[in-house]
Amino acid sequence: MEKYFQKAVSFFLYLLLFIFPLFFLPFTQEFFITNKLYLLSFIVLLLILISSFQFLVSRKISWQKRPFDNLVFLFLTIITLSILFSSPNKIQALLNPNFGLIMMISLAILYFYLSRSQSDVRAPQQIISIILSLITIIFFFQPFKNISLPQNLIFLKNPGFTPLGNQLDLAIFLGFFVVWGIVSPAWGGTRPKKWISVFSGITLIINLLALFLTIYSLLKSNLILPPFRLSWYAALEVLKNPQTAFFGAGIDNFSSVFTRVKDLAYNQSSLWQINTFNVSSSAILQILTETGILGLLTFGLLIFNVFRVIPSKEGIQSKISSISLFVYLLICLFIFPPSLIIWFLFFVMLSVIASERSERGNLNKIASATPRNDKVLNLSELLPIYLGAAIVSFGLIIASGYFLSRSYTSEYYFKKSFDGISENNLKKVYDNQRQAIILNPFIERFRSNFAQTNLLIANNLAQKDSKKINNNDRQTTTQAIQTGISEGKAVVSLNPQKAENWKNLASIYSYIINAAQGADAWTISAYQRAIITDPQNPTYRIDLGGVYYSLKKYDDAIRFFEQAASLKPNWPNAQYNLAWSYYQKKEYQKAALTMQNVLNLIDKNNNKTDYEKASLEEFKKKISK
Repeated sequence: MEKYFQKAVSFFLYLLLFIFPLFFLPFTQEFFITNKLYLLSFIVLLLILISSFQFLVSRKISWQKRPFDNLVFLFLTIITLSILFSSPNKIQALLNPNFGLIMMISLAILYFYLSRSQSDVRAPQQIISIILSLITIIFFFQPFKNISLPQNLIFLKNPGFTPLGNQLDLAIFLGFFVVWGIVSPAWGGTRPKKWISVFSGITLIINLLALFLTIYSLLKSNLILPPFRLSWYAALEVLKNPQTAFFGAGIDNFSSVFTRVKDLAYNQSSLWQINTFNVSSSAILQILTETGILGLLTFGLLIFNVFRVIPSKEGIQSKISSISLFVYLLICLFIFPPSLIIWFLFFVMLSVIASERSERGNLNKIASATPRNDKVLNLSELLPIYLGAAIVSFGLIIASGYFLSRSYTSEYYFKKSFDGISENNLKKVYDNQRQAIILNPFIERFRSNFAQTNLLIANNLAQKDSKKINNNDRQTTTQAIQTGISEGKAVVSLNPQKAENWKNLASIYSYIINAAQGADAWTISAYQRAIITDPQNPTYRIDLGGVYYSLKKYDDAIRFFEQAASLKPNWPNAQYNLAWSYYQKKEYQKAALTMQNVLNLIDKNNNKTDYEKASLEEFKKKISK
């Protein structure tokens, strides 16, 4: 009976390895990484379910020790502690697709199964690399460019389309198999060795061509990555506080640290309008920033242990292959942001190294007539422990499946709300966003979008002819505004460390600033909190200065416009607002000089409209009088 369970486990392992890189569905807002994450999680749950049934039948727990088990488990423990002690939004930290706990647990479990499986993972991965390479080559020439496609398939017209999700992940994935093809011997099989060598050579050529086209597309595209300098500063920032030094800023909380370390140099760069980044420019720096010294130390021990294990392998070709592939992945972790694809390759490679080491160790033990290092615990005569273990196992599987199903369904409804936007159906937008929040109320983008949807409903009703507005419309408007405020507050409560959440709440309050008593104070307070959490952001100061300007508090408006201008001296908008604030204060000379600065900053040929708008005529008239 046990062999059927083992065959089922091998089948689903092969299935996951084969379809994971190619899998995507148009049922969520993001088609690729989101669906890969849930595919990985559900198949891992299925593997655990099969093992639980095997335990139920055999009443035995067997465990085969592998060299990296303890450190992988310790790394997961550190990530869990980081979420518990530091992450403001713990549920969103679980579901983060780049470095979240669900993703890391799923990959760790995949490692545990692969490292104990007798299946050869090389063959399906080689085939997948060929398929991905052919897709890359075909879509580089845009085969659907002049073909009419349904709205939900329009993404196929994108020359950079890849089932992996983005071109950077594709380049990393293809690069891995190019290195594999160069340093590894031909993957095994029953066919003649010469045929295998020819096939491996063709595979390498196809992968190299696809990699070249991918890198060419990346160089042509406007790939935006966070600056390494600020990612390094963010990692150092967490060391200033004892708690964050040990446990980091918390998973899914890199953006709040990034906003604190931005500087004036960033405001002068082309990225200045991007308020924050959710990932570091380096996966290693992300580990330090979000999990602290303990996380980085544990991961460093894991890497050290890998290099300690590899030299003990037999065969120079095998050693070169393992070292080259692992070094390649380490380089990617150092110079590229974390992603599900990089971590997938890392854990698969970890399992291959662990499996090969253990197989060689077991052969040595068999040769020396010593038993294998497998532990088997028979619970046949320990009925209470047996039943308790079975109940706990199935209970965890059911609870995890329920949680993941709700989470994925919420993503599905959120995607449907975007379909409502394209159909200009506001009711569909509202109903689906509301349903997404009911299923998973802890996702910040769900609630911030729902807040803006409610304000849109209120705005549409407010623009109706006053004679046609009835009591029901007034009640709906009031309810929509109240819901918008409530959702804005909810987003802030989920993570008060993110400046963008405070800015979102401030924009909601500013909508009712002329209709609700005290709304001006709430607006100002929310903008001040946004500025505290993102102190180098000139945009928030412009927004707050605009609030003071509308309240005719020109001294305060001038103060914040001056701060915005000092943070970004080459921003015409800051100088323009400052000039008109001086004008309202009747300081016409200062207003004229400031407006002249605006004219100096605007390119007359490329931005004629703004240049004409920044006229000095009104200021000259006042000065002449």
